[in-house]
Order: sequence, then C-alpha cells, then structure tokens
Amino acid sequence: MIENLVIVESPAKAKTIEKFLGKDFRVVSSFGHIRDLAKKNLGINIQKNFEPDYEIPKEKAKVVSELRKAASEAKNIWIASDEDREGEAIAWHLAGVLKLDLDTTKRIVFHEITKDAISDAIENPRKIDMNLVNSQQARRILDRLVGFEISPVLWKKVQPSLSAGRVQSVAVRLIVEREREIISFKPESSFRVTAVFRVTAADDSSVIKAEASKKFSDEKEARKFLELCSAAEYAVGEITVKPGTRSPAPPFTTSTLQQEAYRKLGFSVAQTMTVAQRLYESGKITYMRTDSTNLSKLALAKSREVIISEFGEDYSKTRQFKTKTKGAQEAHEAIRPAYPDHPTIQGNQNEKRLYDLIWKRTIASQMADARIEKTSIAINMNNSPVTFNAAGEVVKFDGFLKVYMESSDQDNGDDEREVIPPVKKGMPLWYNIITATQRFTSPPPRYTEASLVKRLEELGIGRPSTYAPTISTIQNRGYVSREDRPGEKRTVKLFTLSNGKIVPESKSEIAGKEKSKLFPQDIGMIVNDFLMENFSDIVDYHFTAEVEEQFDDIALGKLKWTRMLDDFYGPFHKTIENTLEKDRKTGIRVLGNHPETGEPVTVRMGRFGPVAQIGSTENGGKPRFSSLTKNQLLETITLEEALNLFRLPRSVGNLDGEDLSVGIGRFGPYLRHKGKFFSLKKGVDDPYSLTMERAVEIINQKNEDEKKKVIRDYGDIKILNGKYGPYLTSENKNYRIPKGADAEKLTREECLEIIEKTSKSKKSS
Repeated sequence: MIENLVIVESPAKAKTIEKFLGKDFRVVSSFGHIRDLAKKNLGINIQKNFEPDYEIPKEKAKVVSELRKAASEAKNIWIASDEDREGEAIAWHLAGVLKLDLDTTKRIVFHEITKDAISDAIENPRKIDMNLVNSQQARRILDRLVGFEISPVLWKKVQPSLSAGRVQSVAVRLIVEREREIISFKPESSFRVTAVFRVTAADDSSVIKAEASKKFSDEKEARKFLELCSAAEYAVGEITVKPGTRSPAPPFTTSTLQQEAYRKLGFSVAQTMTVAQRLYESGKITYMRTDSTNLSKLALAKSREVIISEFGEDYSKTRQFKTKTKGAQEAHEAIRPAYPDHPTIQGNQNEKRLYDLIWKRTIASQMADARIEKTSIAINMNNSPVTFNAAGEVVKFDGFLKVYMESSDQDNGDDEREVIPPVKKGMPLWYNIITATQRFTSPPPRYTEASLVKRLEELGIGRPSTYAPTISTIQNRGYVSREDRPGEKRTVKLFTLSNGKIVPESKSEIAGKEKSKLFPQDIGMIVNDFLMENFSDIVDYHFTAEVEEQFDDIALGKLKWTRMLDDFYGPFHKTIENTLEKDRKTGIRVLGNHPETGEPVTVRMGRFGPVAQIGSTENGGKPRFSSLTKNQLLETITLEEALNLFRLPRSVGNLDGEDLSVGIGRFGPYLRHKGKFFSLKKGVDDPYSLTMERAVEIINQKNEDEKKKVIRDYGDIKILNGKYGPYLTSENKNYRIPKGADAEKLTREECLEIIEKTSKSKKSS
C-alpha cells in the first residue's frame, strides 16, 4: 500500500518534488493532459448545454492505466498540477478518470519547487476549484467551436486544408495590417545637420557634438544653411543642468521574459518557454506562466540580503511592483530565482543564460534608482535663428545599473550619452566640421515574435499560457513566416563643411534590413481578408479581449460558463450559415497584358501556392503558369516581375551530355543537372545572366564539398563531416559517434554497433 501518492504534470517536476517529500510519498507524472475533447464529430453536444465529450487519446492509455493502478494502491492522493487554469483542469480530469472523490482528493499548489513551498502546500491542501476548471473548459470548447465551424467554410470558399483559430486569427491580422502599412508607406527625405565644435580656437581635444534644431527639406536648403554656418560666429547659449533618476524595470512576467530573452539572448518565444519550464521543474525559478510582478516577502528579504552583501546598503531599495497588465489573472509571483542567493546554476548553456537574465532582473528590481545629471546646451549662431543643441548625461550613482539595464525594441546598442566639457554662457565656440546628411523616414517596423507578444498583451488578447502556442501555430500553418531579409542598397547624399569649404559627397547604405521578423504569407493575407469580410467579430481586437475578460469572470465565479458559450454560439453559427450561402470570390488579380502577345497576365492562389498565369482557357487557350518566389506577394507583384518569372527555367548549356538549367524555386535560385539541385549564391549569382562557365564552377565546388564531407562510405552506412563534427548516417537517420572514437578508422562492424546501441537506448527511454 502507498501511504501518499502525489500526481504532477511532468517527470522532471516529479523528480524534483520527490527529493523534498521523503519515503512516505510516491510522486508520479501524468505527462500533461490525460484527456481532451473527442476528435470525431465536434466533441461537444450543443443541444445538451454544450456538454463536452472527453476521451483518453491512444497515446495516453498506458499512462492512465499506470496511474489507475497506483491510485488503487494509495491511502491518500494529492494532485499537484500547475497553479493555473490549465493545471486545475488537469487535476479535474485526473479526478474524473481515476474516479476520485472530489471532496476527499487533496489539491495542492505551489509556484516554486522548494522544500518550504512544498511543505506549506502539503499542510494547506484545498479542493479542486471548479470555477477555474470551467474557465478552462469554456476556452477549450469555444476554440473548438470556432475552429470546427470556420475551417470547413475556408475549405469551400478559399482553399482546402485551411484552419482558423480565435487568438491566432487576431495575431495574423496584426501582422497583415502592419505589412500593408509598410507597403503603402512612401519614404520622405530631409537633411539632418550635425556639428563638432571646439571649446578653444586652436585645440580640438575638447569638443562638443551637437545637432541643428531644424531639418532641411532638400539639398538646396541644406547647402544654403551650411553657407551661413561657414560665415557664422558661435557662442554658448542657454545651459540647463537637471538632476534625474532612472528606476529599474519590474521583475519578469511571462510576456516581459519572452521579450527580453529575444532582445538580449536571441531566443524565440517557444524556446524561452521551453528553457524556463526546465528551470522551473528542476526547482531553480518560480512558475513561468504569470502576469504578476509581485514578489513574496521571503524573496524581498533574500534579495535585500544579497544586494547589501554584494554592493552595500546604499544599493538596496525594497519595492513591490503593481501589475498593470489588462485582465491580469492568477495571483502568482513574478518569475524569479527560487533561491535569490544563488547567482549561478548548473545546467546547459541556454539554462544558465536565461537564469542569469532572471536573476539580474529580479535583483535589479530591488536596487536603488540610478542618479544621473542631464546637461543640455544651446549653441547660438550670430546670423541665423537656428541653434545647435547638445545633450549629455553623467551617471552620478549607478544604482541598479550596476547589475541590469532593460533593452527596448529600438535598441541600437549605444546606451552611453556624450559627456559635455565645462562651458559658460556666452563662451565663443569654433566648428571643426559640420555635416548635412540625407535621412529617410522609416516605415513602421515589422513585428518580431517578442513585439507581437507585447502588442497582444497591450490589447488584452491571450494570456501567459497562450502566447507561445499562438505564435508557433500561425507559423506552422504557413500564414506567417519568420525571416531575415538582406535589405537594399540606396545612395545617400551629404555635404561637409570644413575649413570654410563645402564638399558634396555620396555614400551607400542598406535600407530595410530585417532580422527574425514576422512576414505574412499570401495565404495568411487571403485568410485574414476572408475572415475580416465574413467574421469581423472573430478578428475584432475589442471582441477578442472581451472574450478573455469573460473567461476571467468565469474563473472568479461571476459568470456561468454555459451561458457565456450560449451567448457566443447563436450569432456565430448564424454567420457561418450566411457565409456558406455567398458566392466564392475568384481571388484573381489582373496585372495587365503581355507586351508581345497581348495575353492577360494574372496572379492568384493556386493549389500548391501563389502562381502567375499568362493567357486563359477561353477559346481553347493553353495558359502558362509559374510559381511566385519566396519574397513575392500576390498583393504587390508587378507585371514586369511576373513576366520575369517566365524567363526561367532557362537552359544554360549542355554538360556531360545532359541539359544544365537555371530556375527559381520557393527557396531561391538554383541550378539543375542530372536530377540534382545546386543553390546559387545570394547577391552574387543572377539566374537571368548566369554563364555556363560560372554554372560549371558552382557544380564543381558543390561536388568537391560533398567529397570532403564523406569520411567513409560503406554503402548503407556513411561517416560524414557535419557542422558539429563527424556523425553516422544510415537509412535517413543520423547517429552520434561516441567521444574518443576516431571517425576515420571506424569499421563497418563498429558503425553497426553504434547504431544498435543508440537504437536500444532510445527505445528504453
């Protein structure tokens, strides 16, 4: 007989908890949810007040069987799933499947896996909170209703195999609308004038950098101003010295951790949550799904001890931050180290880096403000009302900056401000150099995963547990892709005034360079437009936020979950019926006519993606088709760009008796020879003008690289050189070579042994 059986969600969490509970407790894992809405039909009986039909998935049958056996042998059962609505629902499902009495089953929660937190939870068990369960049920059922009913409409009216989700569709809308702002944006240029002034006539070791108070609309105006500058006398005008302070950012919530881990560590939203989950389950940080910025009294006290010990009393300032998030729920703590006195941890590199970020942010939040002195001076000209302005900043006391500085989405990597040398009002100055540089206005920035999370949170859409799956889903469905773009070169004009002479120059700069930004794909834009036209409520920001608030009200016991679903479903189902009756739109965009043949040139969404078409089937015509390239959109492609697609593939020549052709696919330009594909170098090789000589060079280079890659070839087994060193490959599977083994000397028999051992260890785990 088991005295006490504790059921948690994950094996890692079970392992950590078992260390603290002692021999009278056995801890087992449910491996997440053990049942879900039935996949057949809708899984919901709408006529019976939205009664859900739950089933145990096949892959969970073994886990459930083991849990039932353990439960039948236990005197006391404790359910310790996570402390949020999803965790509460898991607890309720466990109680139902294991036939546990809800009145006697002990539900325990904790937001950190430490001895004190677990002991406290065991001493204070509670019952399963049905309000939280019903809130989760309402979300799950409403999302199933939306997906199950809208998806078939999309199949009929747009394209087969499409799907739509409530929060995901709003996220796609944000990205599509931002893209259209960028498409319609027209850059404007002006000239910004900067100067370097000497404090003394001869010595240029002490200088002030300043910027003119006016921007000039064209080069004629800019040049005219520089002529005034050449003849002007300069003197120090108003001097303003203001003391100021900077305060630390609050401890991390789920959203701010995702944003900052992206900015500082380059982690995707999903990666951040995976690493944070491992840190939580191994007892190193508090629960990672939270929108609270609170810290416990114990955490505040411990942080104060660490700060005083490391930096001194002056650096300590205990604070409790108020949560400002719209619709914040779940009274958790912020994300913080479980043990604030541990600045480092054992773990892999990503775990160490994320923990370091969390530790620094937590400690900094309890440190004194930084004290700074801001100086601004005006530099007057005797022949123009335009002034030059200089701003400087000196940190008088670093405070929290000693540990941590929050990043922003616009960070340019330069946090330091100029230090202005001592000057007095009326003091004369002399220019070293004055430069008028052409500057272009920038379109609104595309979203990164992190800035999209920030925007969703500002709108009150989604909750801590939904951000990562939402962003993963819209990418997996192909509605949005995360990409880098190299940008385009443009020429910038500048005029430099030095020693009384104005010298015109030009330089090139890269505009529109993108790193890890979210781009809508054609199908995402088409689905968004269809939903906007036919299901405006579903993609309405206010409506989606209102639904989240209703889930919160259910969790607080203020609203009956079936009533909320009933209010939603009636009008929604009526819209579905009305939409099915409408005629399907063709979605064809006419670009113009072929300049030589006069045939119509159109673009549309084809079965396998966006295509351009020359000609039509009218009067027995045979149209020609070509796929759009990866970075082209149906909405913005021009007639010239579409016609260019039909110039490829083209034959470059004949090599070894077979045709050698060049083309462009969804992943860029390529060469094709003997059924093999060879990528062209980005920015180097133009598929439209590639010569036979260069094509042969690319193929030879690729073949040479392939030869170097193969260390040993045993036919069915190969030893290859990879990015991270040698490895085995057999039957499309890769195998690590054990440390110490010489890849060049491995026999076929030794390779087979490695494959067999690896396969056995994978099966046993």
